[in-house]
Amino acid sequence: QVQLVESGGGLVQAGGSLRLSCAASGRTFSSYAMGWFRQAPGKEREFVAAISWNGSTSYADSVKGRFTISRDNAKNTVYLQMNSLKPEDTAVYYCAAGRDGSLHNIVLVTATNYWGQGTQVTVSS
Repeated sequence: QVQLVESGGGLVQAGGSLRLSCAASGRTFSSYAMGWFRQAPGKEREFVAAISWNGSTSYADSVKGRFTISRDNAKNTVYLQMNSLKPEDTAVYYCAAGRDGSLHNIVLVTATNYWGQGTQVTVSS
């Protein structure tokens, strides 16, 4: 059973930074793709960023150049560094673990992802 525990959310002013962490357990972390999704009030959950088993990354257009995803396989942890935050980044951020190592599946076949409980990020204007 895969378990994902997010941390690092909070309240920040526009232009500020936050770093989210997601600690994973339950299987061989280094073999699987990891990602971040978010859901704002009244909206559907959307893709933010993902990293494959070998370090390839993918980002939503809305966060390119501002957010960076990374992973530390020794710590079984994936990170999301968020810079230049905007009020429209306000959402609950969910960590996801893919069913395999590929970016394609974790981004496009979300029904087979494992999910964390979410962490709130609020950006004030």
